[in-house]
Amino acid sequence: MSKRIVILGAGESGIGAAILAKQKGYAVFVSDGGSIKDVYKKELEQHRIEFEEGKHSEEKILNADEVMKSPGIPEKNEMMKKIRAKGIQVISEIELAYRYKGNSKIIGITGSNGKTTTTSLIYHICKTAGLDCALVGNIGYSFAKQVAEDPKPWYIAEISSFQLDDIITFRPDVAVLTNITEDHLDRYDYKFQNYIDSKFRIIMNQQQGDTFIYCADDEVTMQNINNFSIKSNLLPFTMRNELKKGAYIKDGEVVIATEEEKMQMSVYDFALKGKHNQYNTMAAGLAGSSIGLRKEKIRDAIQSFEALEHRMEFVATVRGVDFINDSKATNINSTWYALESMEKPTILILGGVDKGNDYDSIRDLIKEKVKAIVCMGLDNLKIQNAFKNDVAVIASTSSAEEAVHTAFHLANKGDVVLLSPACASFDLFKNYEDRGKQFKDAVKNL
Repeated sequence: MSKRIVILGAGESGIGAAILAKQKGYAVFVSDGGSIKDVYKKELEQHRIEFEEGKHSEEKILNADEVMKSPGIPEKNEMMKKIRAKGIQVISEIELAYRYKGNSKIIGITGSNGKTTTTSLIYHICKTAGLDCALVGNIGYSFAKQVAEDPKPWYIAEISSFQLDDIITFRPDVAVLTNITEDHLDRYDYKFQNYIDSKFRIIMNQQQGDTFIYCADDEVTMQNINNFSIKSNLLPFTMRNELKKGAYIKDGEVVIATEEEKMQMSVYDFALKGKHNQYNTMAAGLAGSSIGLRKEKIRDAIQSFEALEHRMEFVATVRGVDFINDSKATNINSTWYALESMEKPTILILGGVDKGNDYDSIRDLIKEKVKAIVCMGLDNLKIQNAFKNDVAVIASTSSAEEAVHTAFHLANKGDVVLLSPACASFDLFKNYEDRGKQFKDAVKNL
């Protein structure tokens, strides 16, 4: 009799997992408490996969041999509590994909900030070097679906802490941890240590011969790294000192040194600007070098990479005022990096769903660089209270259009309007992409 797998959540990862599980002979049932998008329903019907929406039927879920949980579903969910109480094994989509990847290799990237940029840059390096690879995971395309429909020798996977929470055997050949800052604490019982432990799960199954790339300048990473038994080859990156093995920046030159060889290039040649992107570029360069890619190809890729949409994306200059879309800044640390790179007086658009933010860490930058804050969210009180003594003007708005108009009104020629919300977007928007798009549309309509 075939093994019964229940897929909870019918988003990108859920559908991909369902297709792969069906292909591998599982009896598959998909259950989504909300509504399922038409495009996903069509896929389920095409593959003759049984599904339900708008509910979770206990009798059909609690008889599973295994449950694949979508990353968006918290452990506090009532159905999850019942599944755990019954002792049913719970896995994530990347665990299922890993089981069936064959001889393919994985570069897995996690971290609180910079992981999407780093993942995209590693993919660009691998493609430039001629590797047959796919970009999967948290960044858009389901890892499981890629394995089912178009398997590749290499997978470049962006991985969230939620996906790592439910791995058992998943093991990346190269693991990259960009940094760890307080994020998603609402999902980790407001205990930072739980979130830290979750991020370090990326190396839990690594063996000798695998590689672990991490930031030696990240305090949280360095305070915790010795609490884990790490068997893989360590490659740190830093701006503080020279390393024999790893990557560092000295006098405007980056040096990337792995077992194989050493490469150098000027940071002024990096396509990505800003200090945080120098870290991301070092991590990506190390990943490419550690799998033996030629340094000329790595150099070409680092110089030709184009920045991502919604991540410090220049939108337009309107009557001397620059508009920058950093909608992907869904936590305080991302906003800190954005502010740090500002060189002109800034009107900052902040706000959304607060995940337990401590605004103290950006206070100094706000005092130094921000002349006005425009709140954009349904509940702006916490932001107003946090900065009422630091900024002369704090305005409240409840749409992207209103926020853009207000910011433009407050700006003078030579100023920057920066959308870098430090919060999730679910109060007014579908997701951070929707928020960024509405911001860009509003700017274009000025």
